[in-house]
Amino acid sequence: MRDPQNIAEVSKLGIDMMGFIFWPKSPRYVSQISSRAGIIPDRVNTEMLDGKQSDVKYVGVFVDDMPQNIVTRVYNFKLDYVQLHGDESPVMIDNLKATLIPDIAPDVKIIKALSIREADDVKRWREYEGHADMLLFDTKCKCVGGSGEQFDWSVLEGYDGNIPFLLSGGIGPDDVERVKAFKHPMCVGIDLNSKFEIEPGLKDVEKLKAFISLTKPSQREGC
Repeated sequence: MRDPQNIAEVSKLGIDMMGFIFWPKSPRYVSQISSRAGIIPDRVNTEMLDGKQSDVKYVGVFVDDMPQNIVTRVYNFKLDYVQLHGDESPVMIDNLKATLIPDIAPDVKIIKALSIREADDVKRWREYEGHADMLLFDTKCKCVGGSGEQFDWSVLEGYDGNIPFLLSGGIGPDDVERVKAFKHPMCVGIDLNSKFEIEPGLKDVEKLKAFISLTKPSQREGC
């Protein structure tokens, strides 16, 4: 996300998290000259459709970036989550947390994305136990996310870790029933991106609204 009006409209849909891409090679890149005040509405002025104040968490997405760049974005954009989508090591995550917590962002959480094609790819979660606060399982491809391609979700049956995860990878408007049918006790949400875009970084609000109304449970175990 990077368009102020689009951000404000999507924030009203009852979503839980909103992503901002800080990887320069991405067509959704939020450039260094962008300011939080310029693109992200004040949270207290953003209301949900039912009239309640929105509590959308902001996620910054980084790919093998310099820790100082990440720290700067966390501070400037008041990020709640840092999503690491490259080859970041557990040591790097620990060092990043030590820098951010408690002085700069005491409540910040780390999401580690893992690229999945087959069951063995899922086993990489073990490297990040005790380091990442959440995982994101995405489709393994030549690019870095945003491919619009899906992987075989059945391989996640082998995930027996204790780290909650987000399900990602080419989920689109036609996947309502597939999403509703997916069950895993550690799945806490789904990631919606390219299949709901008018253009990179600009979401189709009506498509999102319709999908969310059909798939988001009030209370349900797992996804």
